[in-house]
Amino acid sequence: MRVDHIDQVLDLLNVTRVGPDVFVGENPDTDLQRVFGGQVMGQALNAMYSTLPQDRLAHSMKSYFVRPGSTAAPIHYAVSRTRDGGSFSSRHVVASQGGQDIFVMTASFKVAEDGFEHSTPAPADVPDPETCTPLSRVLGALSPRTAEVWEREWASLDTRYIRGVEGTDAGDPRLQIWFRAVGQMPDDPRLHQMVLAYASDLTLLAVSTLAHPEAFGSPRLQMATIDHSMWFHRPIRADRWVLYDQVSPDANNALGFSMGKLFSEDGTLGAHAVQEGLIRMADARPRNGLV
Repeated sequence: MRVDHIDQVLDLLNVTRVGPDVFVGENPDTDLQRVFGGQVMGQALNAMYSTLPQDRLAHSMKSYFVRPGSTAAPIHYAVSRTRDGGSFSSRHVVASQGGQDIFVMTASFKVAEDGFEHSTPAPADVPDPETCTPLSRVLGALSPRTAEVWEREWASLDTRYIRGVEGTDAGDPRLQIWFRAVGQMPDDPRLHQMVLAYASDLTLLAVSTLAHPEAFGSPRLQMATIDHSMWFHRPIRADRWVLYDQVSPDANNALGFSMGKLFSEDGTLGAHAVQEGLIRMADARPRNGLV
């Protein structure tokens, strides 16, 4: 079944309890050869929330992808209740398939409270999302996959390209997109965090290739997320337009490093995402064949 509506994404990010703090997540029908990282992060966050009281929301999560996940088998999530304090809770989760660990994540959760407040403003010169080109068309023109393939894989999200693919340079590789979930979501802020985590993995690593036109869109380019971290500052809705402002300050040692800010349409800073991943041409693969 194609994931083409937010209800199906929420079903995809759902997990089923199969033991004490052990959960199982399923995969969608997909053309991808390996599990989408945003799906694993969303399911892992859901598994953690299943062990927490309602009043605690994630404020940070840090994850590592240690092996590629298969789309042909369910994923098991084992949650450890690291700590439950008066204001904070910590959780650790290990995701596995076929007895092998594929992903680990640690997250911190806290109750809401008043305190000092400031935030970076959203970029001021961003066009209205309704006037922007669908991201699938841009990627279809620049990558080995057609626009139809991109639309089929990410049909649950309406994604619009703003700027970044053309005109970038090594000093400022940058990508800006709008995205929103297709359909109405419940008000539960935990669900919106899960979908934001899912969407945050769409384009972030690719930003680190934009300064290298011989790599971006090449069928010989190897890309794989190694680690992905997020900080959730304020609740924002994933079913309304979210501005994803991404930049890559560094690439070296066959690793790309990218950072992104997620703003609501009214300019509220909702989250930061930071990612490092493998970016190398196929002919640069180490001779021992190891990633």
